[in-house]
Amino acid sequence: MESRIPKAHPLRRIKTLVDHVLNELDDEFEKMYSGMGRPSIPPEQLLRASLLQILYTIRSERQLVEQLDYNLLFRWFVGLGLEGFVWDATSFTKNRERLLDGGIARKFLKEVIRLAEVGRLLSEDHFTVDGTLIEAWASQKSFQTKADSDNDPGNFKGQKRANKSHQSITEPDARLYKKGAGKEAKLCFMGHVLMENRHGLVVNTQTTLATGTAEREAALAMVKGKTGITLGGDKGYDAWQFHQDLKAQEVTSHVAWKEDRWPGVERWEILQSRGYKVSQVKRKRIEEVFGWMKTVGSMRKVKLRGLPLVSWLFDLNAAAYNLIRIKNLKPRLSTKLQMA
Repeated sequence: MESRIPKAHPLRRIKTLVDHVLNELDDEFEKMYSGMGRPSIPPEQLLRASLLQILYTIRSERQLVEQLDYNLLFRWFVGLGLEGFVWDATSFTKNRERLLDGGIARKFLKEVIRLAEVGRLLSEDHFTVDGTLIEAWASQKSFQTKADSDNDPGNFKGQKRANKSHQSITEPDARLYKKGAGKEAKLCFMGHVLMENRHGLVVNTQTTLATGTAEREAALAMVKGKTGITLGGDKGYDAWQFHQDLKAQEVTSHVAWKEDRWPGVERWEILQSRGYKVSQVKRKRIEEVFGWMKTVGSMRKVKLRGLPLVSWLFDLNAAAYNLIRIKNLKPRLSTKLQMA
């Protein structure tokens, strides 16, 4: 099988990085194996298969399993060998709880970030934050009145729908939200990313309910403990309380400024600084992360339900994005890891 995979295939370097990360998580995987009953599907193989689904834009787990049966490249990456048994598509649903309970996607992302640290790819001082809407796997018709509401369930005519009085019956965690004035309201979640400004790598993520304050709340949570840094962002973060909260955490705000707001000598000095201007240029690279997740990855419209599962998938997409960036930025890193 090894001889069938081209030496220069880009998945080779990614596999080396993934092998190293999974070796670091050996103790975590060991806890997932049961000491009784039939042998279970190795969680490492499920995780590798999920990464393939993201990297190759495979639209469903059923299609992924079909390709695992005949695609030698996929078999090699997952570790099935030529004669390895391919599990059923429903195995993902049954076994995902084990990965979820162990927080494996979050730990996997942290180990990938540690790889970037080994390769000296991360900035320690300059970061950018932003959020994006993640469309939920629920129709508008499922957004019906709550049990304690006086409105007639299912009758939308002449009715103002709001998150306080309505809820999706198929995806209770989803919230009706629109991106801006004149935009269509959709049932969605919000995914948040903290990006370092040197190479545009993801260093932290949060997945939350879609609310008007979720972006600022998630940003404060992601920069907690990072003192003495700068934080860039778009105008959506330009709120007085947010600036004060950043200042209390000893973080310099490089958020885009709305005209004629929050005047002051200190703020004026920041706006005139070279660092602020550089942050405003760099912050736009965070859209590359969201763009990749929604075109190549699986975050345009998630097929999983519930905030914990959506968060798990968002972390795995962020890890996959970082792996591709690290592979391109440090092509020799995989060789060093392989020799080690």
